[in-house]
Amino acid sequence: MSTINIEVPDIGDFADVPVIEVLVKPGDRVALDAPLVTLESDKATMDIPAPAAGVIGQITVKVGDRVSQGAIIGTMEAGAPEAATASVTAPSAGVAALPVAPPPVMAVATAAPAATGQSTPGDSKPAAADAAAQRLGGSKAHASPSIRAYARELGVDLTRVAASGPKNRIMREDINAFVKGALQAPAAAPAATGGGTGLDLLPWPKVDFTKFGDIERKPLSRIRKLSAANLSRNWVMIPAVTYHEDADVTDLEAFRQQINAEQAKGGVKLTMLAFIIKAVCSALKKFPDFNSSIDLQAEEPALILKQYCHIGFAADTPGGLMVPVIRDADKKGVAQLAAECGDLAAKARDGKLSAAEMQGACFTISSVGGLGGTGFAPIINAPEVAILGVSRTTMKPVWDGSAFQPRLILPLSLTADHRVVDGAAATRFNAHVAALLADMRRVLM
Repeated sequence: MSTINIEVPDIGDFADVPVIEVLVKPGDRVALDAPLVTLESDKATMDIPAPAAGVIGQITVKVGDRVSQGAIIGTMEAGAPEAATASVTAPSAGVAALPVAPPPVMAVATAAPAATGQSTPGDSKPAAADAAAQRLGGSKAHASPSIRAYARELGVDLTRVAASGPKNRIMREDINAFVKGALQAPAAAPAATGGGTGLDLLPWPKVDFTKFGDIERKPLSRIRKLSAANLSRNWVMIPAVTYHEDADVTDLEAFRQQINAEQAKGGVKLTMLAFIIKAVCSALKKFPDFNSSIDLQAEEPALILKQYCHIGFAADTPGGLMVPVIRDADKKGVAQLAAECGDLAAKARDGKLSAAEMQGACFTISSVGGLGGTGFAPIINAPEVAILGVSRTTMKPVWDGSAFQPRLILPLSLTADHRVVDGAAATRFNAHVAALLADMRRVLM
C-alpha cells in the first residue's frame, strides 16, 4: 500500500467552492470512486471521489472550507483489496448533480429579492431604509453567499431564521427547518411578511398507506430529488404558456435515412434531434429574445441577451432526467451535433457527466419521440425562457389543394416564459422552426 494525496478533480469553471459535507473519517475503508466530500456552488453540488480503493488516512478540510481544482483535501493508503467492503459507495466518479434548488414554498416568500451589501458607517441611507433592506433580504443576517442564494430561491427572509451555526451563522438545515415549520402552519394564516402575496399552500397530506394494502418504500435517487426541486420551483415561479405546432418532416426524414444508408459501417448516424438542434439554433438568431434570461436579482430587472448558442437536451437515465449541454451548437454541422448528442447521452446514462457539461444552456430540447406520445407541455429549465418539446412523428393525410397526401408530421410543443415572450412571438418562433424542418435549405439563408 502507498500513501497518495486526495485532490479536487476538474470541477468546471468553479473556484473557491464551499465544502458542505464530509462523508468519511480517518480509518474508513472506501472503494474506488466512493464520494468523500461534497461541494456546493451556487449552481451545482459535486462529490469528490476516491482516486483509488483503500483506507482514508486523514481529511484536511471541514464543512465551510473552500477549495478549488487541484486542492489537496486529504490522504489515503491506496491498494486495499477491491473485495473489501467499502464504508462509502457511490454510483459514479465525479458526477455533478443537477443544479440544486429547493421545493417552492411561496407561503414564506418576502416581497422583494435579497439585498447583498452591508451598510457602512458612511452610508447616507436613512435608518428606515436600512431596516427595510434587512427585513426584505436578510442583509444583516450571518450567512454565506451559497446560503443566501438558497434562501432567495425559497423566498425565505433570513432575518426570520434561527441560526444554529458557529458565531450565529445560518446553516442550510436552519432554512430547511424554517420552511418545514412554515408548511406545517395553519393554511388559513397568511404569510407573515408577504402582504398576502404567498400561496398559503395546504400542508402535504400525510397518509398511512399500509392501511389500504401492502406497499414497498423506494428511496428517490439523488438526481430525482434535485430535479424535482428544480421543476417544482420553475412550475410555480414562471408564468409559462405552451404553444403547439406541426412540422412536416417527410422530406427531411427521407434525406436522413438516405444519408445514413450511405454511411460507411461505424460512421455517425444522423438523428432527427441533430436536425432539430440545427433548426433551433437558426431560429434563436432570428428571435434573440428566446436566447435570453430575465435578471430579477438586479436593482433594475433586465433581459440578458446571450451572444452564444449552447443547447441543452433532456437525456433519460436510470437515475432520472439529466440535461447535457452542447456548446456553440450553432457553429457545428449536423453530423457533429449527432455525434456529440450520442456521446453526452452515453455519459449521462453511465453517470459520468461533469458539472461543466450540464451548465450554460441557452435553450433546452426535450424529445420523447422515441418513446411515444402525441404532445406534452415541458417545464422551462430556469433561467432559460423557453423549452421545445418534441413528440412522436405520425403519418397523416394532408390536403395539398387537390387531394390528400400522406405526410410525416412532427408535433412541436414550445413552452415560453410569458414575462419575456408573448403569444405572437412564441407562435412565430414555433412556425419558423417547423418551416426549417420542412426544408432544411432555409437554414443556409
